[in-house]
Amino acid sequence: MSTEAKPKAGLEDVVAATSAICYLDGDRGVLAYYGYDIHDLARGASFEEVCYLLWHGRMPNRAELGDLQSQLAAARPLPESILRLMKQLPANDGMDMLRTLTSALGQYDAEAGDNSQPANYRKAVRLTAQIASIVATYGRMKNGGGPIDPDPALGHAANFLYMLTGNRPNPLATRAFDIALVLHADHELNASTFAARVAAATLTDLYSAIVGAIGALKGPLHGGANAEVMKMLLDFGATASAEKVESTIREKLARKEKIPGFGHRVYNTEDPRATHLRRMSRELGEKAGNTRWFEMSRRIEQLVTGEKKLFPNVDFYSASTYYTLGIDIDLFTPIFAVSRISGWTAHCLEQYANNRLIRPRTDYVGPQHPQTLLPLDQR
Repeated sequence: MSTEAKPKAGLEDVVAATSAICYLDGDRGVLAYYGYDIHDLARGASFEEVCYLLWHGRMPNRAELGDLQSQLAAARPLPESILRLMKQLPANDGMDMLRTLTSALGQYDAEAGDNSQPANYRKAVRLTAQIASIVATYGRMKNGGGPIDPDPALGHAANFLYMLTGNRPNPLATRAFDIALVLHADHELNASTFAARVAAATLTDLYSAIVGAIGALKGPLHGGANAEVMKMLLDFGATASAEKVESTIREKLARKEKIPGFGHRVYNTEDPRATHLRRMSRELGEKAGNTRWFEMSRRIEQLVTGEKKLFPNVDFYSASTYYTLGIDIDLFTPIFAVSRISGWTAHCLEQYANNRLIRPRTDYVGPQHPQTLLPLDQR
């Protein structure tokens, strides 16, 4: 048994890899992709630009961005075989559907087994385009609508909303969803990204690595918090008084119940992503003529932060943002994958480029060695 200091449970604060992709400073509330601060990216870059940044390590020029936009547009239409399979799957869980259909995409990709850098890059582009199409189409079909072909004239965020709702989104809705995609694109070695890198380190194919990431994201301790936030808001009801909200939250805090959407393993201050989603929640509510969900969220934030010094994370205001955009709650976690596929694939490409099998050790805490093996009739 090791006599060295034991690592914290869940590998908290353990450095498990080197990476140039994402920089976090939890004490200062800093998140950056390849050195670009998330506040600057949220204000001034599209999701497509961020994808290029994550995959290439630099921002694209106009021609490079145009090429990527064209590649994404060409990849967005789903194979007919995937649409048929989607119709055959039980419509009970969006993450189960996404996991199965992402695996199936690999069956129809002629380059699935080609682990060369150019082929893996092309697969990253296709996966980013098609996972968005899968989630939007699934959401539409679940509500009784038929699949809608993507519009090559629309960008990634607008196409998702169009394929989901059948309506071309207004500029504010498009920008709000685009910002949400930018904010969720990468976050260092979170559980799903680490799962993807561990798989990629075995030199398995990119589709298999991404299926592993989706499986990790399905777990409620990683994905799903924003769905829980929205369920909490709906439990209060749109007409709940401020006094009712306040008293209920105080009672929950007194019982030491966890309020979804607060606290983070890394950040000791406000999650920088929450800053932008708070603003988008307010602006979308004002545009829709219903700021109730934003106002309720703001009151809950003031209470929890004031009482417990816990700050909202990315999930807290993404809940009311998505809901105001008309997105069903059961799509919230799959939408996380619509964005994070860019970061997952970037980490896999980085792992492939300088690979060593990830094989950590455990700190053994079992019975003393050696144990005496008694014959069966003496046990």
